[in-house]
Amino acid sequence: MNVTELFTDRLVLQVVDDSRAGQVLDYLYRNREFLAEWEVLRDSSFYSIDSQRLLLLQDTQQMNRGELFKVWIYRKSDPQVIIGTVTLSNIVRGAFLSCHLGYRLDGSFEGLGYMTEAIQEVVRYAFEELQLHRVEANIMPRNLGSLRVVQKLGFHEEGLAHKYLKIHGNWEDHIHMVRLNPNID
Repeated sequence: MNVTELFTDRLVLQVVDDSRAGQVLDYLYRNREFLAEWEVLRDSSFYSIDSQRLLLLQDTQQMNRGELFKVWIYRKSDPQVIIGTVTLSNIVRGAFLSCHLGYRLDGSFEGLGYMTEAIQEVVRYAFEELQLHRVEANIMPRNLGSLRVVQKLGFHEEGLAHKYLKIHGNWEDHIHMVRLNPNID
C-alpha cells in the first residue's frame, strides 16, 4: 500500500504502524464497554501495549500483501487522538475484486457524521484506487446506527446471514449490505 493518509473535510484517516500502539490502546480502552456488544469477546491481554503492537505489525504485513487496508480516524482539530477505524479486509483480486468493510467509532462521537464521512472516503479509495468491484458490510439487525450509515452511502441489502459471527459470546445474525463500484461493469 502506497497511501498512508486520506483526508475529508474534518478528518485525517491514517495508516498507522506499531509506533502508534499507545494511541490505539488509548482508543480501545476508552471504548472498551461501548464496543463490547458489537465485537468478539476480548480477554484482558488484548488491552496491553504488547498485544496492540503485535496486531499493528500483523496489519502492516497484511497491507503489504494487499489483503487489508486499515485507517485510523483522527479529527483535524485533534490530530493526536484516535476516534475510530475503518477497515477493508479480506481483499480478494481476480474475478472477485471484493472486500469486507468494518468500522468502529468512539462512543462519544456518535451521531456527528464522522463515520459516514470516513467510510465515504474509504469506499472511494476502494473503488478508484484499489479498483474493487464490491464492498461488503455485514451488520447485526439491531445495530440501527450502523445500518443507517451504510444505507446513506448507497449500500443495499442482499440478504440475512443467520448466526454469521460470534459476537460478544453469541452467534448473531447479520444483514449483508453491499455497494457495487458503478465504474466497473
